[in-house]
Amino acid sequence: MSAVEVPDALLPARAVFRPVVDLGTGTVVAVEAHAAPPGSTGPMRFDPASEDVRRAVEAARAAAGLGTPLPLQIGLRAETLSGGDDLLAELHHGLGDTGRRPQEIIICVAGGFPPAMRPPVTAAMARLRAAGYLVALAGLGAAHAPLDLLADGTSYLLKLDPELARRAVGEPRRAALVRSLVELAHRLETHVLAPQMATREQVLHMRDAGVRLVQGPALAPPGWLPGAPVTIPVAAREEPVRADAGLGPRVSEFTLPAVTMPHTATAGEVLDALNAETGITSIVLVDERQRPRSAVDRTRFLLRLSGAYGHALHARRPAARLADPPRPVPRTVPAVAALRAAGKEDERVYDDLVVVDEVGRCLGIVRVADLIRGLSR
Repeated sequence: MSAVEVPDALLPARAVFRPVVDLGTGTVVAVEAHAAPPGSTGPMRFDPASEDVRRAVEAARAAAGLGTPLPLQIGLRAETLSGGDDLLAELHHGLGDTGRRPQEIIICVAGGFPPAMRPPVTAAMARLRAAGYLVALAGLGAAHAPLDLLADGTSYLLKLDPELARRAVGEPRRAALVRSLVELAHRLETHVLAPQMATREQVLHMRDAGVRLVQGPALAPPGWLPGAPVTIPVAAREEPVRADAGLGPRVSEFTLPAVTMPHTATAGEVLDALNAETGITSIVLVDERQRPRSAVDRTRFLLRLSGAYGHALHARRPAARLADPPRPVPRTVPAVAALRAAGKEDERVYDDLVVVDEVGRCLGIVRVADLIRGLSR
């Protein structure tokens, strides 16, 4: 089927936003954006891959209009990634025009994965990672998200199949499958997200299974927008007891998406980001290769700006002047080693740690309080 131009008047003007909620802290750590369906009442013809890219860019543009500094999650079909370099270039340029850097975007790949499609999809995912994007796989636990893809590259996030996650509450076999997938993800040092959680019981069950990131109407109503509050059904529930062997869990199990900004950002720009999302505890200032150059602790930064003439003195000057050296920890180290590293600086014991990969790029942050809670079990 050949591509047909879609009139601008029919392009989606709205987007749907869903928070990615961290059950450990009760905060929103990322925002998923979907472009709303076109408003035409009649059938529309288009090239599916080009339409998929257009809607991904439109979703990112809508998020940029709201000014949220949180990492952005957008979806793409595997069929789109198999379409070749031209589509990837169109996606890259479109997302760049929204003002987002690749390191601030989680591209979640979903859809069918026929055997013949695996090589081009795997190659496209590798190119996205090389460009700096965080790549995720959706549908984990269902046939359309083959497990062997996990061995072909490091996925930043694994998104459970929604039906599997929902039915695991009342079906022991599916519950066992979820726990096995979560354990696999932990061994692969990646995040797990449970989507479309509609009830408190479903959220509780996912938390007990070791899932930390969740989405769904149980946490945010339809029409939710970045900056709005979320409901945390598990705030007062005890952490499940786990029996970890050896040196215990790795720091990757506690890693959360980081809010990053260029190391050239001004104090005023950092202040705007902190004011936009009250759940942000730190901002990592990174260079052009996503390597942490300094770290802004929310409390100290706001205190430094709140003094007499603080805003006038600092707002237009580099935020790095009010920041501290980052405290990087490799993603492969045991959590207990990261906790010991945090304790070496008395004045910064509770500052967020910056998790880095083998070449020093920022992969996320770890909150020291999470390490203490997790290791005290």
